[in-house]
Amino acid sequence: MSFPLFHRPGTIVFLDDDPDYLEMLALVLPRQWHLRLFMRPSECIAYLQQEPPFWEADAWNQQQIIERWREGKPLIPQVLGYWAKYTERYALTRVCVFDYSMPGMDGLQALAELTDWPGSRVLLTGQADEQVAVRAFNRGLIDQFIAKQSPDISRRLIEAVELLLATPHARHAQTWRVTLGAEHNTLLRNPDIARDLSDFVKRHWVEHVAIGDPFGVLGMDSQGNVGWLQLETRDGLRALAELAELEGVPRAGIDDIRAGRKLANFELRQALGGGEVRLEPATPIGGSGELFGALFPVASSQGPDPNNSYARWLARQEKRQVQG
Repeated sequence: MSFPLFHRPGTIVFLDDDPDYLEMLALVLPRQWHLRLFMRPSECIAYLQQEPPFWEADAWNQQQIIERWREGKPLIPQVLGYWAKYTERYALTRVCVFDYSMPGMDGLQALAELTDWPGSRVLLTGQADEQVAVRAFNRGLIDQFIAKQSPDISRRLIEAVELLLATPHARHAQTWRVTLGAEHNTLLRNPDIARDLSDFVKRHWVEHVAIGDPFGVLGMDSQGNVGWLQLETRDGLRALAELAELEGVPRAGIDDIRAGRKLANFELRQALGGGEVRLEPATPIGGSGELFGALFPVASSQGPDPNNSYARWLARQEKRQVQG
């Protein structure tokens, strides 16, 4: 499935024995990345080896949401509670980038020590080491390799890491896919729909979860503002219009819903236990006319504390590194 059902920021770790190179990386890499830089393989390995239990705890927290949903508890407020409570999820390393050529232990030897670590792996190589990297890639030991002497190394490195950050995590996808019906899964596998949804979440949010009950995507931007992208099939528009009529929505609004020009937030209101009826402009997703989406804001009083947003968390980490 090309559209990731679950996505969030995470830490990127770099290991290189050249302090000047690490300093250059800190200057040119995107400011919205949380970086951890290491010069000694032993320290880097120790840092990453302590992470798997935290990955497991996070996976368990997500699975508990699903179990409670199966018992009848709505998903949306549970996801909001998860975002509010577990702020250290951002600290989990999503990608590590190791230099191959280092004294004492090369990059592949260092990566071999990370047997249980579940993140993505990038190897930086010299020209003479390219065949080593190709063999490692073909054996599945690394996800990407980049020649360190490339003139556009910064751009290539950023593109490679961003690609890996955007790649759906198999375990998270498996966890959240169970909330989707067969029709939902078919729609999200449609390349045009997946592309439009991926573009939308990239523009609006740093973190999101796609669910099927109700059908849509809950997302949060770097400042902690939460939105709900409600998704409706063309057949669903008729049922939504009928519900709007029962709710006393004016005729013009009902006609807009039937035509796919607007959607109403009835399911979001139900999940959050109330709120005003809202109609928001809808747009086709995927271009085939099968799916429509409309963005509804979630009140800050019902979302996580903005002090626990990704931007605030990142600022606190930078402050600690400066003080350290």
